Amino acid sequence: MPYILNRYYSVRNVMFLLGEGLLILFSMMLMCLGFKGYDLFVTDWQLYTGQALLVTVVFLLCLYFFDLYELSKHQSMPDTATRLAQAFGVGCIILAGVYYAIPFLTITTLIFWSGFVATGAVLLSYRALYYYVLRKRLFHNGVVIVGTGKLADDISREIEHKHDSEYKVLAFIGQDEPQFNPYKVPLIASLEDLQKAYPGLTIRRIVVAPDERRGTMPVRTLLAWKLRGVAVEQGVTFYERITGKVLAERIDPSWIIFADGFVLSVWKYFTKRLIDILMAAGLLVIFFPVMLISSIIIKWESEGPVFYLQERVGQNGKLFQVIKFRSMCQDAEKDGAVWAKENDDRVTTFGRFIRKARIDELPQLINVLKGEMSLVGPRPERKVFIDDLAEEIPYYSVRHVVKPGITGWAQVCYPYGASKEDALRKLEYDLYYIKNISIALDFLVIFHTVKTVLFGRGGR
Repeated sequence: MPYILNRYYSVRNVMFLLGEGLLILFSMMLMCLGFKGYDLFVTDWQLYTGQALLVTVVFLLCLYFFDLYELSKHQSMPDTATRLAQAFGVGCIILAGVYYAIPFLTITTLIFWSGFVATGAVLLSYRALYYYVLRKRLFHNGVVIVGTGKLADDISREIEHKHDSEYKVLAFIGQDEPQFNPYKVPLIASLEDLQKAYPGLTIRRIVVAPDERRGTMPVRTLLAWKLRGVAVEQGVTFYERITGKVLAERIDPSWIIFADGFVLSVWKYFTKRLIDILMAAGLLVIFFPVMLISSIIIKWESEGPVFYLQERVGQNGKLFQVIKFRSMCQDAEKDGAVWAKENDDRVTTFGRFIRKARIDELPQLINVLKGEMSLVGPRPERKVFIDDLAEEIPYYSVRHVVKPGITGWAQVCYPYGASKEDALRKLEYDLYYIKNISIALDFLVIFHTVKTVLFGRGGR
């Protein structure tokens, strides 16, 4: 199972991405070969390969930033063609800047535009084929789910709702009809009856997901299947792997105790702290002009201080003052703390902009330097909300075992939350981050954050 930067990705989607990269690379190199001729190409093949690799990396990044690798929902070919053209257009602008700075990497005009057209045509054909594979549900791994309750329902929804899911449910094991069964797969009373009823069924994985496990676990049968080469996996663990979140309502303390993870070693701690200091200091220098201009506009637009200090809960429940640019009118919470909402009338005109662009959070880099926050971690919440949420949401206090972050796995995976239901959904991502915390995962979050900020997603 491929884990990239401590995050699981399906084999099929990884192969799809690599396939597109190779198609871009080979398209550009074939154009070089065709226009330069074999003898000249062989003489400087290292240079031409480097030039083609540069185009490949830039174009792949642009495809990512234009959501062309978000395949969980159906995508039409006209929409794909439009966004592909937009992504490649931005890629050309980026390459123009690179070529200006590093002239020897420049590809001649005729070769570049010929390769551009060839790459576009090849990728559209490749994607049309891949969309057909997804639509026809080809090359899936067959899964049998033991259980028909709420946990089984959560798992089957995640499998069947995703257009690019690498799995498909072959059967449910249990007595009651499953709550979610869109393809009407068979319900079988027990695992012992599975092979007898469907001898030709190719099973790759059995997911054990009963709501009540006491006295109902078919241990001997599961062992027999495992010894035949079939993967056997706990339901909550399988769900965590395919979704990037932990089902807070479905786990028990023993799962947390015995699960791998939930540990930040001394080496990881010092490395994470060093990266926090270096990146926070660097970002403060880079964004100082933006922060200075923002300060002037905030002061000019409305009365009140430039910075907004608010008490938040940090690591191990310790309180600290988070520093943000003021984006609301003064005395916006004179009647008490309330959740932020869409089109909040307390937000100023410029405040709405800096929230959308995440500029209001830049002063939190000072909190990072002070050691109160990290660049990556759960979002720091207010004590008045936490006291309320901790009573109703299981394991909510677990998110305070690490430092809160300016950005985080929950922030990039889930839209801005302003309710208890949203808090529960975001906790599921926070628990995944805490369980799998690593420097690699931090860099993945930062990479996703760049995309979120550039496209103005998630802010309120």
